[in-house]
Amino acid sequence: MQQDVEQIVERVALKLGRGLSLEDLDGVLLAYSSNQSHADRVRVNFLLSKRVPSDVSAWQLAHGIATAVRPVVVPANDELGMLGRVCVPLLVRGFRVGYLWVQLDLEEQSATAILAELPGVRDELDLLAGLLLDSNTAESEFRRRREQEFLSACGGESNAVAAVAGWKEIQGRGPWQLVTILDPDGARSDVDPIAATLTHRSAALQSTIGVNAALFSAGTETHSVVLFRESGGRADHAQVLVHYQLELAKRAGRKVDRVILGISEPFQVIRQLSGAYRQSKVAAQAAAVDQPLGELVDSRTVGVYQLFDRLVAPGGWDDTGSVHFQTLEDHDKNGELLPVLELLYDNDGSVQDVAAKLHLHRSSIYNRLGRIRQLIGADPLSGAIRLELHAALKARRWAGRPRI
Repeated sequence: MQQDVEQIVERVALKLGRGLSLEDLDGVLLAYSSNQSHADRVRVNFLLSKRVPSDVSAWQLAHGIATAVRPVVVPANDELGMLGRVCVPLLVRGFRVGYLWVQLDLEEQSATAILAELPGVRDELDLLAGLLLDSNTAESEFRRRREQEFLSACGGESNAVAAVAGWKEIQGRGPWQLVTILDPDGARSDVDPIAATLTHRSAALQSTIGVNAALFSAGTETHSVVLFRESGGRADHAQVLVHYQLELAKRAGRKVDRVILGISEPFQVIRQLSGAYRQSKVAAQAAAVDQPLGELVDSRTVGVYQLFDRLVAPGGWDDTGSVHFQTLEDHDKNGELLPVLELLYDNDGSVQDVAAKLHLHRSSIYNRLGRIRQLIGADPLSGAIRLELHAALKARRWAGRPRI
């Protein structure tokens, strides 16, 4: 495969009559052309060290190459000893696999000629991107089969559960915890499912490298799944979260504001994998709609959301079924009543804490509680009414969860 990549890079260089270099998403040199009329200091150092220096990388990233889907002109930088360049992002179905760099000649003042020539090598660029995709660890056939088997086991398929139980990396390593990794803003209907799956697979694989507690990972169209050895601490999980967020942004070519890790209860035997998967998914979905739960979320901490997962009808959640809640919702057009009520419930009924969070005087909170009593004809802080309304508020949030 490497020989094929080098041959294509040489072919494109000859067609363009320019020096080229090919790098992966981490700035590691993959191939370069031999013909070059003039190599600037940055190119020479890159070919020697095989990696883009941090100052050069910062200059390149500042011009938007990480999110670009079309060629990007990166201007010269005399301080770095760098001539102007054109960065050609290499993508397959929206999945970013690398960058091809075309250096301007010493006397060239603009990249207009290069940009005009690039359509003539489109076929070679597509072939190059395909080769890089095939070389990606997450895209190997063996890896794909193992991930599919693992996901089938998570879904409760008995043959897959038996097969996973026999994996060397699993045997004797329990108890385990299953983790669902979710980008709550990424679960959109307009995303290419194949590209999204590969993105999540690659991000999960790369973010767990070197984390001994992470035994196996897999990716789906909407999220990733990682099997961890059970641990009382969360340092390994936090490390994976940070690296996953960076990897996802790099491969998806967009800003990723928030990533959630839903963590199951520990389990002792692999046949409990499907139950742990459900727990971790519910935890991640709950945190997606209820941000105070945080980003590292144990399934036992999500409260009533654990029940909602079992109560949702096949056709989806139509309404909360609470007459009192419906009355409040109908009369709360400005959003002044229900948010106060939810904060009160979530903060053990402390008016002072709620007033501080909303930057209101306590008298304003009491006035709104009075309006609520008047509307429903009952005390919203009393036992049965409180349970009903609090559950209805969380049910409304749960209805807006990412479907994974």
